[in-house]
Amino acid sequence: MARRSSGTAAPNPYLSLLGSRLRSQLSYRASFTLELVSSAGIGLIELAEVLVIFHNVPTLAGFDVTAALLVFALSNVGFSLADLVFGQLDEIPALVRAGTLDVLLLRPLPVLAQLVLANVTLKRLGRALLSGGVLVVVLPRLPIRWTPGHVLLAASTPLAAAALFGALFTVAGAVQFFVMDGGEVANAFTYGGSYASQFPTTVIPMPLRVLYGFVIPTVFISFAPALTLLDRSLPAGWPPWLGWTSPIAAALAWAIALRAWRLGLQHYQGGGG
Repeated sequence: MARRSSGTAAPNPYLSLLGSRLRSQLSYRASFTLELVSSAGIGLIELAEVLVIFHNVPTLAGFDVTAALLVFALSNVGFSLADLVFGQLDEIPALVRAGTLDVLLLRPLPVLAQLVLANVTLKRLGRALLSGGVLVVVLPRLPIRWTPGHVLLAASTPLAAAALFGALFTVAGAVQFFVMDGGEVANAFTYGGSYASQFPTTVIPMPLRVLYGFVIPTVFISFAPALTLLDRSLPAGWPPWLGWTSPIAAALAWAIALRAWRLGLQHYQGGGG
């Protein structure tokens, strides 16, 4: 006689991976708190860099210190959230050498999902909280005309920035399947893009402006949305609707990132151990 089902749902493997990762980080509260403060300290150093610049010059590319902090905060919130979830993808060479990636390939779950969920790093939340605090402080001090569209733009831009940086982390991870010691190349996508997006794009020399404006599309992360929020004209030759397209840019970036990731996994031949 068939045994009657108890009605208990099977555990979700994705939630199990994420839960085990979070529990392991929260087990040692003192250590976690110190790491959280350390993460916030990194954001504080970057904030101090912006403040030092504007201590010496009143405006930069037409931005005063408050408007520049808007660009900084939009970028930093997005990068911090993406780094929290996707930052471990830059350790793929170490996973390959240790044979860990081969183990992930044997499991009936997507490798990217396993890497992301099993490596969420809560200590990086400190930087996100700091930059989020900067955003909350500067928004009321800016001459923004708070239409429903501007409210939606201010709320969606950090999330779109996080998604776009997440795509950049994924592309950077995919690159390392082809260039096993290409950590610096990968960092140009992620950390280089983060640094470039913390300042008005027009202060960057033209070759880098093309690279970090549209090839690595950091212009959609902070600069163009900030200009739109402030009702300022975009630089000559840029369409006026560009500041509203961060979610579209993030979606396109993910389409490219997932394709690059699939190509990287297809190229992978095993750890060789």
